[in-house]
Amino acid sequence: MPVHECDVDEARERLREEGVEIVDGNTDHEQWRASTDGATAVAYDEKVVVQGSTPEKIEAILRDESGRAHVYFDGACRGNPGPGSVGWVLVNSDGIVADGGERIGETTNNRAEYEALIRALEAADEFGFDIIDVRGDSELIIKQVKGEWSANNPELRELRVTARELLEKFDSWSLEHIPREVNSRADKLANEALDDA
Repeated sequence: MPVHECDVDEARERLREEGVEIVDGNTDHEQWRASTDGATAVAYDEKVVVQGSTPEKIEAILRDESGRAHVYFDGACRGNPGPGSVGWVLVNSDGIVADGGERIGETTNNRAEYEALIRALEAADEFGFDIIDVRGDSELIIKQVKGEWSANNPELRELRVTARELLEKFDSWSLEHIPREVNSRADKLANEALDDA
């Protein structure tokens, strides 16, 4: 549940300017509530808590316009090909903004890695970040997307194009290969998605 430490009056005005309806709080501790697109923002003293299944729109409005995030991704596959899954994490200066993991059906390890990158980039775009630093432990995917290595497989070439198109939505981005231990949360989410089957 994202928490924004902020001036709650300023936050209310930002939401109102974006057409979000503001109502009185439900308790003495709540200053106001605002709901839109499956999420609710609740204002308390000097903080706004965002609840709901899709907090992205409210999160984007409450954040500064020039939002920056670190984006972590990882794909998992049991067998090659075999059952696959993805995991991703968005982190900004306040901590973890969002994360996710899900099964993606029968696939190869490389395709799972690409799908994880694509899901992570889509989430970063939905949350309204302008600048992203993307990190993953698949050297192949990082180097192919950066154009340092060729993608001979037609399916991977298509996924690389999709990833590049998503990256171009951001004002600025970087891609970096990191060790698996630094990518542990995305790795854990991908593996948990497979374990939950």
